[in-house]
Amino acid sequence: MLEIKVLGPGCANCIKLENLVREIVTENNFSANIEKITDREKFLDFGIMLTPGLIVNGKILSSGKIPTKSTLEHWLKEIN
Repeated sequence: MLEIKVLGPGCANCIKLENLVREIVTENNFSANIEKITDREKFLDFGIMLTPGLIVNGKILSSGKIPTKSTLEHWLKEIN
């Protein structure tokens, strides 16, 4: 099971990344636990300085940008 964390305060880009992650997980029938973290004080605990941040299975995949759908899908397939 993928442990996915989307970090962001709730801005448009953070919401877009979360929706993109959910879309890819659904389309590919991945088993995943998706957690949205909005507490700014916890961002640094995860090593995220710029949002939106994406962490999968404890590894930072993205920070400060939204990966393309194909890139994100490739990453998740590789990890899964």
